[in-house]
Amino acid sequence: MGSKVEYVDSTQMYATSYARNSKAVAVLWGVFTLCYAVICLVAFATPEWLGTTSSSGRIGVWTICNAIDAQSGIETCIGKLEDVTTIPGVALRSAAILVGLGTLLSLICVLALLLFFFCGTTSVFMICGWIQLFSAILIGAGVIVFPAGWDTSEVRLTCGSSAGQYALGDCSVRWALVLAVIGCLDGVILASLAFILATRHVRLRPDPGPGLPYKGEINGAFLNDAQSLSGSRKAINMQPVMLMQPSAGDADRYSEFSNRTGRSKASGYRGDYSSSVQNFQL
Repeated sequence: MGSKVEYVDSTQMYATSYARNSKAVAVLWGVFTLCYAVICLVAFATPEWLGTTSSSGRIGVWTICNAIDAQSGIETCIGKLEDVTTIPGVALRSAAILVGLGTLLSLICVLALLLFFFCGTTSVFMICGWIQLFSAILIGAGVIVFPAGWDTSEVRLTCGSSAGQYALGDCSVRWALVLAVIGCLDGVILASLAFILATRHVRLRPDPGPGLPYKGEINGAFLNDAQSLSGSRKAINMQPVMLMQPSAGDADRYSEFSNRTGRSKASGYRGDYSSSVQNFQL
């Protein structure tokens, strides 16, 4: 029993592989979207943007904490989210608003993932991509504006009198500020990936269906049994030839397909003949 070999178009295999890989990339994008929201939330809520080496004071994007007693760990903080006017300085207040809005958009993007159950994937990727892009821009703007508020009296109380706009003084950059910068870059990368997933589509070639009796390459130059274009398999100008056996009365039984020899030509059983095989052109 012979084996049946079917030829599959390579582009169909590539399209199937791309569709499978794009689903895996989309899942990873959703996981990192959740991580991006967590990064933004932690960076915004933690007063660890700046600090002194002695750990006597901490400065966040919306609060400034100074230790009353370093041994007991008791500290007093300035700035409340429910009252933006308590944040010292216009620059710090602006930075807090920008970073806060960026964090809010990152959380909204996580909720927008539920739209995959109700809307098309292209629309959801575009919506989330724009949300992540605006979120990253707002957080980046807040990080840029934040050093402009280091000249306030509250910041100088922690970082020393040498502190000023874009001058750290006795303070140093801590992990929350670095985390905010990483979150900004993460938002831009995720937004770009969302736009790519929304615009890149694979158009699968239609199935030829059961009407065709074969699979594989089709000779496009062949028209019909009587006509074809030059270069096709039917374009060779050959006439069919049919071989006929001689009549039964012929006594010479040499092979019909052997070469002519002198003995066969001079045979006493029959006269000369032109050929023992009759060719007929159809």
